[in-house]
Amino acid sequence: MDWNKLLSTERIRKSIPTDIRNEFESDFGRIIYSPALRRMHDKTQVFPLTSDDNIHSRLTHSNEVMSLGYTFGIKLAESKKFQKTTKKEEKELLRIIPILLQNACLVHDIGNSPFGHFGETIISNYFQNLNDEKKEPFASLKTDHEKNDFLNYDGNAQGFRVLTKLQILNDPFGLNLTYATLATTLKYPNHGEINNVKKAKLEDRGEILDFEPIESKKHGIFHSEIDIYNDIIEKTGLRFKKRVLRHPLCYLMEAADSIAYLCMDMEDGFNKGIFSIKDIKTKFEERIKESFVNSESSNICKDVIEIINNINVNDSYKIVNIRIALIRHFVNLAFNNFEKNLEEIEKGEYNFELIQDDEDKLFKLVESFSKLIFNSREINNLESTGYSVIVGLLNFYIDFIFNKKNKKFINKAKVLISESIISA
Repeated sequence: MDWNKLLSTERIRKSIPTDIRNEFESDFGRIIYSPALRRMHDKTQVFPLTSDDNIHSRLTHSNEVMSLGYTFGIKLAESKKFQKTTKKEEKELLRIIPILLQNACLVHDIGNSPFGHFGETIISNYFQNLNDEKKEPFASLKTDHEKNDFLNYDGNAQGFRVLTKLQILNDPFGLNLTYATLATTLKYPNHGEINNVKKAKLEDRGEILDFEPIESKKHGIFHSEIDIYNDIIEKTGLRFKKRVLRHPLCYLMEAADSIAYLCMDMEDGFNKGIFSIKDIKTKFEERIKESFVNSESSNICKDVIEIINNINVNDSYKIVNIRIALIRHFVNLAFNNFEKNLEEIEKGEYNFELIQDDEDKLFKLVESFSKLIFNSREINNLESTGYSVIVGLLNFYIDFIFNKKNKKFINKAKVLISESIISA
């Protein structure tokens, strides 16, 4: 990979600098002032429809991910190995990498559906039923790519659409961010079959999928943005043989996201009373009895136990300090994995999430608290409400647009759609 291309400051529509900021700092301003970012304030991270101000919204989560991205950016700019790889000095990198990672981290959830991943599943299943029954809108779709936009609906693809088109409805360039920022946000630069679909087809033939590329885990590009996507990939040099690889900095963005939600889920679950400090202590004590391949994992478990055993502070203070200790551990783990495997990442030979590349799998222990939250009665009750809301809205709009053929309603609906994606 060519880091001059990977850090491209070009935009789809040419833009002339008007102040002292560099292009990535300009991207940050465009993102901060965008309505799409503000709208995340009303989307909760884990507990849908909650009125509890202590619980994370998508916006507060994104700010925390951005903070971690900034930390990664500073560490990377100071890395001698990275300086040698990019042929850039620390001073120059400090004006590029931290802000670039901040940008990508801040918008990583900007296309997230209502009710999160559960909302994505509702939408995908809804359109799968229409497809099975050969009903509109599937009767009008011509390509597998267009169908997969609905059958494998994903918030990452919607986020790319928001950034590149939907921000300003009569402007086909959206926020017109730099190629490097947009490329770094592409967690799944894939518009073909996703791994699970390939796997199922091979299993039907008695075969196995011997390699599941990390970039093909989900459907990350909608048909309406394919031209912009191809332009970005060519400009940043991410096409490698028959694959399109992730931008290397995307691995750090993903790590920042995972660290933030895993550690903050633990804090939110505690604040909602789903589990107690005693429950946390029990899990870490059980883990500390196991044999560790890596002493660092043993050390962080001991640190957590030590925090919990402090009788001079209350539980609210303890959970905050547990979160701080875990974040520090995962940041170091992720960065060390990135720096150590940078050449493999550039060649498409590294196929792990950075915090999961750990023989001790400590992230699994922390992840177990997230699973307790998602299995709680409150979450399941609220997600049932979410199902009714999303399906009800889809039924309403599809009935009016495709079934009743009400031209007045269709004309009003078109006003709400970006001019760049209306089919003739």
